[in-house]
Amino acid sequence: MLHELARKTNAVSRSISPENFTGGKGAGGRATQGTGAQAAGSLGQGWKISPSIEIAPGQTAELADIEGSGSIRHLWCTTAPHRAWRGTLLRAYWDDAELPAVETPLGDFFCNGWNTFSQVSSQPVAANPNGGFNSYWTMPFRSRARFTVENLSAETVTLYYQIDYELDEVPEDACYLHAQWRRSNPVPRGETHTLLEGVTGRGHYVGAYLAWATNSPGWWGEGEVKFYLDGDDEFPTICGTGTEDYVGGAWNFDVPERGYTTYTTPYLGLNQVLRPDGLYASQQRFGMYRWHVVDPVRFASDLRVTVQSLGIGPGNGNGLPHRYRPTSDDIASLALFYLDRPEPSGAPATPGLLDLEVD
Repeated sequence: MLHELARKTNAVSRSISPENFTGGKGAGGRATQGTGAQAAGSLGQGWKISPSIEIAPGQTAELADIEGSGSIRHLWCTTAPHRAWRGTLLRAYWDDAELPAVETPLGDFFCNGWNTFSQVSSQPVAANPNGGFNSYWTMPFRSRARFTVENLSAETVTLYYQIDYELDEVPEDACYLHAQWRRSNPVPRGETHTLLEGVTGRGHYVGAYLAWATNSPGWWGEGEVKFYLDGDDEFPTICGTGTEDYVGGAWNFDVPERGYTTYTTPYLGLNQVLRPDGLYASQQRFGMYRWHVVDPVRFASDLRVTVQSLGIGPGNGNGLPHRYRPTSDDIASLALFYLDRPEPSGAPATPGLLDLEVD
């Protein structure tokens, strides 16, 4: 992208926030009422009167409704309280589609699915202290873009946000961003967790975030990530070698004398480890991401992606050969992909079935 910065274009820069709900030219900072009115006191109009919105339990707030053609360039937000991250749903609609192309808990979209802050320093997603969420995924639209947030939690959520975008012609070959969230709680023993299925059309898969909770002791991350492309049935075209391998790690993420070691890089990371009582104890929770920015997975007609819930059983480390063992872990995933149509073609996620009892 840096080599493009010197070029002039016909694009028009706009931004939507609670200080400018429409993104209109010269329409920012005009509020006389809002969540900051009392704090602003006698400072008056133009002095941070409306920095956020409040979303009551069960309410859906419309963050933006943009007409025309263009592209979302940056999305920033933060909430109070933090524990709302898994209980608030972010949706994005392209053009006049009835179904959302993006449908996910807010925290998972920014690689923070456990309601506990975790630093992320990647190219398309940055999560900064203390809960400053940023997305740089390019999101083209040709006639309309609409964003909403639904509060499924039991308490009012205060949301601060800013959506930065450009209005311009969209290239003919530009695809639409889609994001599908799924959860297996737990994965039935001996089965796999599906990140993505039912997707038809032409496009490319660009990455995933995994919020993984172990339900048994021992090492848990032997499961292979598999991509079933363009008519693949029983066997996939692309098959990885293990879960920690898929996100660029190795050997259980276990650095001698340090144990699980987090890392966050431009394209992959283990950004979060929550361990209640030991290195390999049950009920530990992990957050991982893998962005296929420079190695997108292309598909011409259809795509399905799965990961195995698989660990290593007793014997490993005791002089005996290790044995793989199917596990029954709690796995939530957000799969991101670009598709040649604005509306999802396959089975959507089921956010109404969210398990909100998240620590």
